[in-house]
Amino acid sequence: MRTPSHVLKSLEEQSKGNKDYVFDRLYRNLYNPEFYYEAYSSIAKSQGSMTAGVDGLTLNDMTAARISRIIASLKDHTYQPNPARREYIAKQNNPAKKRPLGIPSTDDKLVQEIVRMILNAVYEPSFSDNSHGFRPHKSCHTALQSVQVRFKGVKWVVEGDIQACFDSFDHHVLIGILRRRIHDEQFINLMWKMLRAGYMEQWSYQETYTGTSQGSGCSPILANIYLSELDTFIESYKADFDTGKKSRTPSKEYGAADRRYKKCKERLTDAENHQQAIAEFKQAQKAKLGIPYYPVIDPNFKRVQYNRYADDFVVGVIGSKEDAERVKQDIKVFLREKLKLTLSEEKTKVSHSNRMIRYLGYDFTVSRSKDVKRDENGVLRRHWYGCVKLYVPHEKWFGKLQQYKAFKIVKGKDGKERWKSLHRGALHNKPDLDIITKYNSEIRGIYNFYRLADNATVLKNFHYIMEMSMYKTFAAKYRTTVKKIRAKYTRNGVFGVDYVNRSGQQRSEFYHDGFKKQDDAWFGNIDVLPDYRRYDRPNTLAARLKAGVCETCGVETHEIHMHHVKRLKDLTGKTEFELLMMKRRRKSLALCPECFNRTKSS
Repeated sequence: MRTPSHVLKSLEEQSKGNKDYVFDRLYRNLYNPEFYYEAYSSIAKSQGSMTAGVDGLTLNDMTAARISRIIASLKDHTYQPNPARREYIAKQNNPAKKRPLGIPSTDDKLVQEIVRMILNAVYEPSFSDNSHGFRPHKSCHTALQSVQVRFKGVKWVVEGDIQACFDSFDHHVLIGILRRRIHDEQFINLMWKMLRAGYMEQWSYQETYTGTSQGSGCSPILANIYLSELDTFIESYKADFDTGKKSRTPSKEYGAADRRYKKCKERLTDAENHQQAIAEFKQAQKAKLGIPYYPVIDPNFKRVQYNRYADDFVVGVIGSKEDAERVKQDIKVFLREKLKLTLSEEKTKVSHSNRMIRYLGYDFTVSRSKDVKRDENGVLRRHWYGCVKLYVPHEKWFGKLQQYKAFKIVKGKDGKERWKSLHRGALHNKPDLDIITKYNSEIRGIYNFYRLADNATVLKNFHYIMEMSMYKTFAAKYRTTVKKIRAKYTRNGVFGVDYVNRSGQQRSEFYHDGFKKQDDAWFGNIDVLPDYRRYDRPNTLAARLKAGVCETCGVETHEIHMHHVKRLKDLTGKTEFELLMMKRRRKSLALCPECFNRTKSS
């Protein structure tokens, strides 16, 4: 059988070469055991790999026989996905509200991961450049940078919000979209089974007639396939909406001011009345820089720009407010009639671009600043006018401080509110290294997310509160003062903790690298290789499962059972299996049946 990398590469090249290419033999790939080994390796890396579904099973006890049983059920079409286990998690931006999360069974996770690989290879090459969610080489940072480039000079912004988007996808519409490019009824029937699997809530089975379960491995790619219809609609809409030549004509007022400016500049070489010539030149220059380059209202020039990340999108309009309202209404009608989705009337607004507009956790606005800066030729220009500026919203870093319980607000004798850092009792029993690592990860986390913001340096306020909170946490742990703690742990002006690992004596320092704005969207790069490239790399989990050698007793067997634990830090070393995992720094062991049975009793 062909390797997954060869199959996926072939699918992707066919799709890339012809966006209308029809695929008719996809289901047979689910008979290939190598796909399951790759899916197993991918799932094992995720944090939820040891979370049980409704059948109570986890990734623990993964065997070749388990994979063979799944393949056999797919071949004879008896495979039926289990309903997802419904849980509710707090929303990050509003902890009072809960988001439903569907937790599939482990065997279903394997099948979903293979389906995701296949769909990704088929559809990824045809997705719009304006779509940034759940895609290789894309992120919320690339979406924001695209807004900075494409939304320059826009006057109105439509803030799109789709009501309960993931829960509202119409299954018939989705299957209809899939059928355009997939002429394999066995694969389509499998998609129907996955969509209609239902979920269990409070031990009660609920059928699913719409939506894709958030938590499903296929949910992100299915959402992109569904919403790519909106991307295509906007692209065709833009072709009809855009009016005027690519290069705009300056306004008459600006043209007149520019001519006067040039005449005054020519007079500067005249020796007579030199001071008067300089004064007139400065006056003409000031007048020119105070007039907009383009007409404020130009019916002969209109543009629409679009950006989407998952179910969040924004549309920028160069035109009148009536144009922007019409764009909003046309999108609303398309979503309702073609995709059976509803735009939220309350949250979908048409805003002037000089206002702060919230998108992907940032605030952005189109600058009207008339501040000037000399270009490479020494000419004064309004460098920032019309540019998109990104900002860190105050409530975001303030909310993080509240979430971490790192401070409180007190009133002074003068009645003014002051912020007071607090120690964090939950960290008192942690080792020193874990405490400083916790604070560093929280500081770096918020900075890495907001590093593109023009006011990223505002996070120094967040850093200061967190720093004082850390000092107080150490002081409370050792029942001493902040002054003594700083004196004990500070070296060369930097607070840090010494520790020993395999490489010898090490030191972990508290974050002190500043909060400078960065322009690199891939700072802290994630794995952005295409699927077929990623799966060319060695699969150590699969190799250990296939090797047929018990990693504890060394016996050779055809029945290797993979033993998994959730977290290495939870291991206590009380059993030989835990000691071996701690020594190898692995969350899994390949065991013979006898050794695997002993893990259950130990």
